[in-house]
Amino acid sequence: MRIPRVLTIAGSDSGGGAGIQADLKTFAARGVYGMSAVTAITAQNTTGVQGVFPLPASFVGRQIDSVMSDIGADIIKIGMLANKNIIDVVTSRLRKCKPKLVILDPVMIAKGGHALLKYDAQQSLLKKLVPLAFVITPNLHEARALTGLRINTIEDMKRAAVLLYERGARNVVIKGGHLPHNAYAVDVLYNGTTFHEFSVRRIRTKNTHGTGCTFASAIAAELARGKDIYEAVRIAKKYITSALKASRNLSIGKGHGPLNHSYGLISKK
Repeated sequence: MRIPRVLTIAGSDSGGGAGIQADLKTFAARGVYGMSAVTAITAQNTTGVQGVFPLPASFVGRQIDSVMSDIGADIIKIGMLANKNIIDVVTSRLRKCKPKLVILDPVMIAKGGHALLKYDAQQSLLKKLVPLAFVITPNLHEARALTGLRINTIEDMKRAAVLLYERGARNVVIKGGHLPHNAYAVDVLYNGTTFHEFSVRRIRTKNTHGTGCTFASAIAAELARGKDIYEAVRIAKKYITSALKASRNLSIGKGHGPLNHSYGLISKK
């Protein structure tokens, strides 16, 4: 039996709730083998980001080379890339190793408002990585930055999805968790011809740290397991909803706590 393999290229969260830590927890929970190439080390906890230390772009490339030359990856999931130099290196490695699918979570702004990617790097990501993505998964803030649109309604989300599709992404998922005045959390999938809406009643919890990383990683895991994009998003939405509900059983930190990634694996003994 060959286990599906997913490589995450993203930043490290010292608090364990987001970044590669969330990615690897999600991969394990969804039954795939996870690997990582770290782009930046963050000093971070549930109250916010206290510091970011990007790794040299050449060393990010070396990590990717090490994984791909030996273990290989069916899917590559991309998160926080920190700067333009790292984006350039990651782009070159993707063109070289040609993974089956690339999942792009364009991490730009932390939940507390800390900027994680400068404007020039955002434009580089839009030009170089979006066209390589099988699916891109921006939240509303990221979709606004990438498209220049005001996004306050589901119809606005659909317009943003079309623009990102036209920039080269084969599928676009706009996450509507930050949509104002909505009792439901609605995500929109656009595949170039059809819109699909995934809607669940909004869960009242402050334990939302790492939701974007977890959602994109769950999509990556399901694609690696052979699901099509619609099923991958549907299952990922179900998983993250359950992980959010189960987070009420955790008491971690003073701010926005993490999801309960392993809710279905915890022993009842």
